[in-house]
Amino acid sequence: MTHHTIVIQEGRLRHPDYRFSNPINLAFAADEHIAIVGPNGGGKSLLVDVLTGKHPLLMTEPAYDFSPSPKKHAYENIKYITFRDSYGEADGSYYAGGNRETYYYQQRWNQNDLSETPIVGDLLEEARKNALNKELAPSPELIQRIYRIFKMEDLLDKHLILLSSGELRKFQLAKTLLTGPRILIMDNPFIGLDAQTRDQLKELLGELATISEIQIFLILSKSDEIPEFITHVVEVENRTIQDKETRESYLERLASKSLAKLSDEKREKILNYPYNTTTVLPDPSTLEDDAILDFRNVSIRYGERTILRDLDWKVKYGECWALSGENGAGKSTLLSLVCADNPQSYACDIRLFGKKRGSGESIWDIKRHIGYVSPEMHRAYLKDLPAIDIVASGLHDSVGLYVRPKPSQLGTCEFWMDIFGIKDLKDKTFLKLSSGEQRLILLARAFVKDPDLLILDEPLHGLDLDNRALVKEIIQTFSQRKNKTLVMVTHYKEELPPCFDRHIFLKRQK
Repeated sequence: MTHHTIVIQEGRLRHPDYRFSNPINLAFAADEHIAIVGPNGGGKSLLVDVLTGKHPLLMTEPAYDFSPSPKKHAYENIKYITFRDSYGEADGSYYAGGNRETYYYQQRWNQNDLSETPIVGDLLEEARKNALNKELAPSPELIQRIYRIFKMEDLLDKHLILLSSGELRKFQLAKTLLTGPRILIMDNPFIGLDAQTRDQLKELLGELATISEIQIFLILSKSDEIPEFITHVVEVENRTIQDKETRESYLERLASKSLAKLSDEKREKILNYPYNTTTVLPDPSTLEDDAILDFRNVSIRYGERTILRDLDWKVKYGECWALSGENGAGKSTLLSLVCADNPQSYACDIRLFGKKRGSGESIWDIKRHIGYVSPEMHRAYLKDLPAIDIVASGLHDSVGLYVRPKPSQLGTCEFWMDIFGIKDLKDKTFLKLSSGEQRLILLARAFVKDPDLLILDEPLHGLDLDNRALVKEIIQTFSQRKNKTLVMVTHYKEELPPCFDRHIFLKRQK
């Protein structure tokens, strides 16, 4: 007789705002490992909430059999890592005295807050001691392997706040594996990880699926990246749950699909959109030095650790640069210097828009020329404001809307929301949207003031295949506007639009 860990028959959600268009009929055998896939906002996370018992059902409830675990309840056996972009909600309380609301955008770069944040090694040891199932917890040998793959030895004595987005993701994964769950559900576990770590994580999860009692569920927006250990796929689209199918069957169907494209009409709208004359920079042809960004022998240290060492980097008007490097190499730190979010930027020889940093310009003088999206920015948006207000905040470089936009400015916001295919979300509040929809809102925010310098730190995080293809074409088209300069960070080479013909690779300092 087949042992099923979770069975739902004719399941219907009670809450009127959280409904699927069809009843839930799913059964997961103990030896199956599942990928839940589908478009942004399609209902993937809602299905997981049902599986974990967060959303009650009418007339019926999921039937669980977690054997050989001695514990019976879902909360004792299921561990769900839900990533809010690169950062997990579950770890938000670690940042500032247990109150996630006190996290602010530049906090990672402000060393005065270090004493309020815990040490990575202490948190991992706490997780190991408080394992959900000590009977299923990894052996000391497996723990050492987890640490090696994620290079945790290099992070154990670091304050959590100093971790890069990729390092924080590694920490979350390692901490969760130490708890010994019977069922492990992970939301987009591979985004934010460099290529080597992605491959090692897939190998580790495949080994766990083979040698342990753990059952693995992956929620994947990038649904062409389904590891080989996954046996079955459940697709969720438009709040409709498709029948469970084999991985091979799903990938065969996926191969026949064509991806979304930016329409010719929208492409022309981007190219012909009126330029923002309120923040226009000097014509580069009239300048003695046509560099929009010039780093001269820049070094950044936090305590005993060097992040950037003797960096020289010059970016000229109209260039498109791809910024890459392994997790923890300093990519986000470098961008924080450009955007004046890092206090150390004023102690460095940095020239931006033809002016030496610290020569009298304010942080707002710098930011008004820059459009920016990043994991840190995504994490900082905790207010449940209407989506169009989030987009409008980009006009004034605020994290949250503090200045009411004019009607003409709202028109600009709606223009860019339409370009990104999210105009129908304008009145929905930010925290009610899926992570992928939130990322599209923040991308529209980055473009809304027609910036001279567009900085995109992992812009395609959490986006489904169609939205990845669409955003890639939007970036390429925007680069064709006059004198637009772009810098983009990604761990996937295929995500780079063709315009990115210059590259800088950062090495992690030892």
